[in-house]
Amino acid sequence: MKKVLVLGGSRYFGRGVVERLRDAGADVTVLNRGSAPAPGGVAHLIADRDDEAGLKSSLGSRSFDVVLDQVCYTPVQAEIARRVLHTERYVMTSTIEVYDQVRAETPMTESLVSLVPVDLGAPSYDYGEGKRQAETVFVAGDTPFASVRVAHVLGGGDFTGRLRHYVERLDAGHAVDIHAEPRPSTFIHAREIADFLSWATLADFTGPVNAGSHGELSVLELAAAISAKPRFRVVERDASPFSFDRYAVLDTSRANGLGFSFSSTTDWLGEAIEDTRKA
Repeated sequence: MKKVLVLGGSRYFGRGVVERLRDAGADVTVLNRGSAPAPGGVAHLIADRDDEAGLKSSLGSRSFDVVLDQVCYTPVQAEIARRVLHTERYVMTSTIEVYDQVRAETPMTESLVSLVPVDLGAPSYDYGEGKRQAETVFVAGDTPFASVRVAHVLGGGDFTGRLRHYVERLDAGHAVDIHAEPRPSTFIHAREIADFLSWATLADFTGPVNAGSHGELSVLELAAAISAKPRFRVVERDASPFSFDRYAVLDTSRANGLGFSFSSTTDWLGEAIEDTRKA
């Protein structure tokens, strides 16, 4: 029985990960700020991960076989975690946005993003840059480390409202704002990323791994799945979410080689859209 600490895990697919780990027989502890209770059968610690002294106090002398960090967004948070948490393996939920500076015309492999300079004194961090620097901090440590670079998540009660933006506008006959030549990206259902993260937590690989369903999907195809006659407005700035001006598709060969088989986007996209309409 592995002892697993999950940082975050109070909502959306994070809660699903916790439940899957518990059901797989792991001894699971969740640590968050107490915004939501932990699922039954799961220990719960309350602390603010940005408060190093409070984090130490909450953890006490506990150690874990593996930590799954769902809510690490900056190198400062990564440095605190490295100093405070005692574990044999560290897994960080990262993002497809670490590739936001990559310009490619073929699916992006993990090697396209390497170590970057770390700035612990920045007043704020762009989302992708914060994740890149956090990965770099953990790689520099002595603890075996894996980062899961997650595709754009849809379905499963998505709290971001991005898919709802499309459903509500297109169902009402309104246009959505897109780039002149929108490019495809990679997506994954909330249910599947919960499956993958729980699997990755209990595995033993290290290094970055991309996670996403098979099948490129552009904003044009997404809109066509929602409406028979979608309307668009081309803009130069502030396009709708999921309209990309660069090719942003993940290569998931490494995950497949490690033993995880992803679904195809077409397997679940219609379900995610209908669930959004009903919510």
